[in-house]
Amino acid sequence: MIGFIIFLIFAFILFLGSIRIVTETQALVIERLGKFNRIHYKGLHLMIPVIERGIIVELKEQICDYPPQPVITKDNVTMRIDSVVFYKVFDPKLYCYSIQNPKFAIETLCATTLRNLIGELDLDETLTSRDVINSKLTKSLDEATDPWGIKVLRVEVKNILPPKDIQDAMEKQMRAERERREQILKAEGDKKAAVLEAEGFKESTILKAEAQREALIAEATGKAEALKRMYNAQAEGIECINRSKPSKEYITLEGYKALEKMSDGQSTKIIVPNELAGLAGSLTALSEVVKEKK
Repeated sequence: MIGFIIFLIFAFILFLGSIRIVTETQALVIERLGKFNRIHYKGLHLMIPVIERGIIVELKEQICDYPPQPVITKDNVTMRIDSVVFYKVFDPKLYCYSIQNPKFAIETLCATTLRNLIGELDLDETLTSRDVINSKLTKSLDEATDPWGIKVLRVEVKNILPPKDIQDAMEKQMRAERERREQILKAEGDKKAAVLEAEGFKESTILKAEAQREALIAEATGKAEALKRMYNAQAEGIECINRSKPSKEYITLEGYKALEKMSDGQSTKIIVPNELAGLAGSLTALSEVVKEKK
């Protein structure tokens, strides 16, 4: 009885060991007596205890981040480049049986391919052609890993580290280039400022001259209009006087008014009208008659 219970316990343990649950992102490679038998994907699966063995293969995209690798450029500059490989398994059987340690194989292949690519470029091309390096690495690795059941999706070069002395020289060169650009921009700014100032002075001078010209024209026009109106008024006054046929006494009186205005000035010459001279003669004759009567 005890032996039967032990047998049942042992059989139950074997049954539990034969149950395998495969997730959405996995594949289960089944070996029977050490030989490939079948592949199971997501779900619950049973295996024959002891006879069959299962290998879990991840199907989702995976990342391999490799340490910096020393490489030599075409112009014999040694630098260190680290890269990241993104890949996924598309054939679990090839992944399990085509190569041993696939991740290490990808790392070795990536380092070798990277050295070959950088060896065809000089320092400046290496620093400025990162996209080209990434695309060539991806293409080379994808073609090489197809027999392993691996699809290389992309390869990214993270850092390119030249030697310290070259870094210092590059920093000095960049600093000099920035200073040169700053001086050029400053000179162009000064030039534009001088041009704008000269144009402003020119426009200001032109506007002032035009304003003075218009003011003089307006002043002359005003004076001419005033004189024209004054002469028109005088002509109209004379015409009115002529139409009214003034008497001799009126003309004499106006002459006296004019004489009065002339006497207000600083002139030393006195102009005596004929009428006033006749009046003076009459007064003289009258005074003599009075004296004779006396």
